[in-house]
Amino acid sequence: MADSSEVEEAWGGRLLFAPPASPPKPRLHHLGHRERLRERALNAGFPALADYEALELYLFRSFPRGDVKPLAKDLLVRFGTLAGVLSASIEDLCTVRGIGAAAALDLKLVHDLAQRMGLDSLQKRTVISSWSALLAYIRLALAHEPREQFRVLFLDKKNQLISDEVMNQGTVDHAPVYPREVARRALELAASAVILVHNHPSGDPTPSQADVDMTRQVMAACRTLNLAVHDHLVVGRDGVASFKALGLI
Repeated sequence: MADSSEVEEAWGGRLLFAPPASPPKPRLHHLGHRERLRERALNAGFPALADYEALELYLFRSFPRGDVKPLAKDLLVRFGTLAGVLSASIEDLCTVRGIGAAAALDLKLVHDLAQRMGLDSLQKRTVISSWSALLAYIRLALAHEPREQFRVLFLDKKNQLISDEVMNQGTVDHAPVYPREVARRALELAASAVILVHNHPSGDPTPSQADVDMTRQVMAACRTLNLAVHDHLVVGRDGVASFKALGLI
């Protein structure tokens, strides 16, 4: 076989085989993207950002380097909405490739802080007269919970909030409720009234017959202590159903 000098000579000084070209360098689209996104948030405000961009901006804190736009979009695909992402459990967040325990904890922190802000708006105010704030708070807390949760808002004689407590947490369609436990806790807190709250992970807040039966049992237990049950609110992604408004209590 002829060497390269022979081949070159045979073709009039031109090489028959050109040396292999260097592979093209990957285009790093994310270079400078973080600063551009921050600049847009500063100049145009957060409403100018799409949900995935707002989530991406937050993820910069968990991931100091690299392109996190795909990760932000994957989270939204997995959980449907921004509220769904922030309401997801740490375990469920960690099922998304690229999200570890530390990043999941960072995301849950946002949800917790938002709930604390909502609770602040209710404290030292008459809950009954702050109904829109109450509905906003319980929707934030429960609308996207993947498992059914039963909570009780304990109120004093002025209908101000003493405590919001999770009494039980169950499966995707059931959370056991013990009426005597609700009454016992009300006694411990010296509460004068309660508002019952639970969620429907299916999204539909329409009360079931089991919900109605359970509410009547709790009311019977509270009646012996002269404890008022102001309402039972059922929370779903589609809204909030009020037993009182529906004429069920």
